[in-house]
Amino acid sequence: MNASSGTSLRLPQSELTFGLLMMFLSVVLSPIIDIFSKLAAATIPPAEVTAARFILQSLFALPMMAMLGQWGVWTWRRSGVHAIRAGVLTLSMVSFVTTLQVMEVADAIAIFFVEPMMLTILSSIFLKETIGWRRYTACAVGFFGAMLIIQPSFEEVGFVALLPVVTALCIAVYVMITRVVSHSEDAWSMQFQTGIWGVGFSLILLAIGRATGSAILDPVLPDLIAMLYLLGVGASAAAAGILTVHAYRAVPASTLAPLQYFEIVSATIFGWLVFGNFPDAIKWLGIFIIIGSGLYILWRERRFASKPVSDTSATAFTP
Repeated sequence: MNASSGTSLRLPQSELTFGLLMMFLSVVLSPIIDIFSKLAAATIPPAEVTAARFILQSLFALPMMAMLGQWGVWTWRRSGVHAIRAGVLTLSMVSFVTTLQVMEVADAIAIFFVEPMMLTILSSIFLKETIGWRRYTACAVGFFGAMLIIQPSFEEVGFVALLPVVTALCIAVYVMITRVVSHSEDAWSMQFQTGIWGVGFSLILLAIGRATGSAILDPVLPDLIAMLYLLGVGASAAAAGILTVHAYRAVPASTLAPLQYFEIVSATIFGWLVFGNFPDAIKWLGIFIIIGSGLYILWRERRFASKPVSDTSATAFTP
């Protein structure tokens, strides 16, 4: 992310309040993206929902780049890297929307939150970050919590219950790459380029779906209601993205990161209000274990002054 990783500087109270408010609104709004995605995916294939989201978010980033005067610093010198980022991001979105077709929103999001644990492990392997046994243990505990949610879901829907783990792995790779390139490139430029590549990959998947008849990839002509759902996906994703950008510009990522777990709570509330779904006791236990493990990892990273695990361009496209 382009947000500062330092926590030693004392922020003005107004900036801290503003950043925390923007992040809180973002995590409250983010599950609405998944609510609209689930509604749209009832009649629209996941690849088409993904394409619509990329298109609308890219269109949103376009005027922002112009208003902020970013055209002069926009560069394609790392287009290959952005293509890789967009590729894993496209896979993550298609996987997650496919999950939402058959799983409860809160369950899918809770499983997805093993992503910080995957990022911790991948960073130790590829970025050579020092990870102690305590964080590795927290990762193992977090994965156990995910299994408490996956196991009953697996009995109900089969291997689709594992797709949130695929989503989490893809996002972990995406964030890890972003952490490397974000130091030298503008966040809005990165987001726009990723969106353009994402549109391209999504169109390729739709073409494959048209040729193969795959239920996940084969495009259909949406009716008016489905179009409104797709617009809801794009609008809520764009709104959550801009709120997150403002939050990370005002407050260090390490301060904001714990608030992200409130997304599970808001997802549960929206899922209950819209679909009448509410996690049972075993799933709640898994949710609390995942949240506890994630918060412990964040605390250890802050203690050892690790780099933040998120960035403004990553969260703008996160499921």
